[in-house]
Amino acid sequence: TTALDHQPTIAVGHKVGQHLTGVHVAHDRALGHPHLEVATGPAVQVLAHPVHTIVGATVGVVTESQQRSNVVVGNQPDVAALAAIASVRAAERNGTLAAETHTAGSAIAGAHVQLALVDEGTHGVNQANGAHLSPIVSFVSGSTPPSDSASRAAVWASTMAGHVLSHSSAEVRFAHSDSHASTGAHRLVSRDEREDHENTLLAPNATRSIGAGTRTRHEEPDPFRTCFERDRDRILHAAAFRRLAGKTQVFVFPDDHQRTRLTHALEVAQVATAIARALGLNVALTEAIALGHDCGHGPGGHASEDALSPFVDGGYDHALWGADVTLASLNLCRETLDGIRNHSWSRPAPMTPEGEVVSWADRIAYVCHDFEDAADARVVSENDLPYIVRERCGTTRAKQISSFIIGMLDATRATGRVAMTTDMAEALGAFRQFNYEAVYLRPESQAQAASVIRVLQALVEHYAAHPAACPATRQLEVETKSPEMMKAIVEYVGGMTDRYAFQQAVSLLDWQESDLPVGIDFR
Repeated sequence: TTALDHQPTIAVGHKVGQHLTGVHVAHDRALGHPHLEVATGPAVQVLAHPVHTIVGATVGVVTESQQRSNVVVGNQPDVAALAAIASVRAAERNGTLAAETHTAGSAIAGAHVQLALVDEGTHGVNQANGAHLSPIVSFVSGSTPPSDSASRAAVWASTMAGHVLSHSSAEVRFAHSDSHASTGAHRLVSRDEREDHENTLLAPNATRSIGAGTRTRHEEPDPFRTCFERDRDRILHAAAFRRLAGKTQVFVFPDDHQRTRLTHALEVAQVATAIARALGLNVALTEAIALGHDCGHGPGGHASEDALSPFVDGGYDHALWGADVTLASLNLCRETLDGIRNHSWSRPAPMTPEGEVVSWADRIAYVCHDFEDAADARVVSENDLPYIVRERCGTTRAKQISSFIIGMLDATRATGRVAMTTDMAEALGAFRQFNYEAVYLRPESQAQAASVIRVLQALVEHYAAHPAACPATRQLEVETKSPEMMKAIVEYVGGMTDRYAFQQAVSLLDWQESDLPVGIDFR
């Protein structure tokens, strides 16, 4: 036994056959220095850091299953103590226990902990002395158990570097102490192989993934991801995508359960990929277009397009702006940008079948979920729906979305073209018309839109008059109010979330909260 400075941090239980016999403790400075450690016989190491975490360690008995379930300190389960004793792989079939490490947090600092180690096969009996030891881990009388939150923190901290398992190389780590997941193979599937599989799996006119894809700036292909999977990942991690969480779908500053632009994008992606998968189209391209299709939206919903259009040549269309401005830095594939640019039905048809699927999915998703949000807000009720909608696709979101998806699958299977059956298309059109009249164009929505327009235009005009106040124009060496400057200002204001835009109106323009769109809450 080695104990330096009388502050032991390692308890090593020696195992003989199927039983643990004896214990020794060693200082953490002995780690990595075999000449400072007792190295007789197979052992389990239980490591606890920092050095002062565990003092006065003694040995009791506890089975591995008890460690995971019913080990207690006093009358409460104590996960910090479990972290201290680690994950003892006591049921190894070969009769030996390899070294394992586990880090305990400071939640048990200063406490006298009774460490318990045992093989499942001993049934609680230490045959070295014939004693039957109590299968618990407990604090010595007089010590203070950690709080539940501190215990949880200790266990969380103890898993930082993962687990070393006795049956695997120390060169790898596992997420769980009892990990057993396996792929059953020792090879990776390359992008080339997966691209080859597309020729077997995809429909004849589905878009193929080829190398790095067609991009404005040349890139080398990823070794494992297809070009459209890279696009999807880039959009998913983009700040513009995250900011959709703070942008209006229908209701400005929605409550906890109403949609935002972000949740709308996610629902469009679900509908679109469900259709694309069944049609044998490229799912990754479909998902990339769906996730990115609304990234060009400004704060306050579609009213931002009316607000910002006067300041930029050609106007502000969220579809074009998203593809050509907001997401331009991501260097996305031509097919992805085309699908985003042309997802609106007022635009030319997309160049790919995947893009057309997203056009349909966008309308299916927003018609159904905007109605649901309006119904939850008691603006409308299911009984208000047109008869054609209730009769053909039901009154619940699940039934409605399912009906529209099936309508698309039936039409596309029959014609080979991305389409929807006439009866479902008529119901979708009636549904959308109802939403416009009962939700989007009701007086309260119109007043909300007018308020959004006033706020955003006032912000643009303020930044145009004070370019140094706008982060996007401080470094620009262009003429005041030039097209280049106005585009940078519009890009900055259009990228704002609802909350930030309205807060700027209050802080920069001295707007009263009563002048802001209804629903904004600064508390």
